[in-house]
Amino acid sequence: MPKMKTNRAAAKRFRVTGSGKIRRPKGGSQHNFIGKSRKRRRRLRDNDIVAEGTARRIKILLPYG
Repeated sequence: MPKMKTNRAAAKRFRVTGSGKIRRPKGGSQHNFIGKSRKRRRRLRDNDIVAEGTARRIKILLPYG
């Protein structure tokens, strides 16, 4: 049986943590920072953990997850 291919779009967007959770960047942090408050920009800095239900779907796309 052939190897399972990684979904490349998902691989670019998500990373698997050591404990097996899925990490993702927050949306809205690419451009138009002038119009966003300092508080909002600060919140957008760090990565977020994907919800458990969604994480199950993403792990199907990432065979190493």
